[in-house]
Amino acid sequence: MWYTYLTIDLASIAVPFIFSFHPKLRFYRHWGALWPALFIPGLFFICWDCFFTAKGVWGFNPKYVSGVYLVNLPLEEILFFLCIPYACLFSYHSIFTLWPKLHLPHILTKLISWGLIAAGLCAAYVYSDKSYTFLTLLLMSLFVFGITILFKNQWVDRFYICYGLMLLPFLVVNGLLTGSWIQEPVVWYNAAEIAGPRLMTIPLEDIAYGLLLIGVEVALYEYFLSGKRPSLTYSALSEGR
Repeated sequence: MWYTYLTIDLASIAVPFIFSFHPKLRFYRHWGALWPALFIPGLFFICWDCFFTAKGVWGFNPKYVSGVYLVNLPLEEILFFLCIPYACLFSYHSIFTLWPKLHLPHILTKLISWGLIAAGLCAAYVYSDKSYTFLTLLLMSLFVFGITILFKNQWVDRFYICYGLMLLPFLVVNGLLTGSWIQEPVVWYNAAEIAGPRLMTIPLEDIAYGLLLIGVEVALYEYFLSGKRPSLTYSALSEGR
């Protein structure tokens, strides 16, 4: 069973990587924008991961990992921050390459954003003694405020659409990692550091964590893409430019 986490990582990236070369998608042409969008925030999240692992906020079941560690993280956890974001950005690219005019109404995007900000800040305040809950929801709220209210990015509605569609595979991957359908969790959480409510076996904070992780990477991907090829950004495509 040592290969369980590695299998989850590789299965998550296999199909997106293969289809990156599909003639209708050609995602490989955007790798110049993709890699920095993955690696820059990935470094931050890996450092966060190292710190929380050292503090016992979460940890890893030795039965499901290979035993190869970098600092205090198993190799599979490091690969997680490559495989999952790659699959998500591939999905983002694919959805809006195939359906470039797909969007949410502006007012709905605003309502979603303000709802996320309000819910996140309230929960961060209520659970200020829970380190994972507090930090995740605070940073998620600040991120949503930044992209929606402060900078008014044109791609926010597309990110919400994409993340909403990705919640189903999110449930599968995170469900497996937290113990759904297998005997023990691959990743365990310290009950004293999370709010408590779970979706199946997944702490609800993970949904906000995923939104923050993928959202930052979409933001950087759009930034680097627009800097190189303004006509290929999805916000520009939607406006007919």
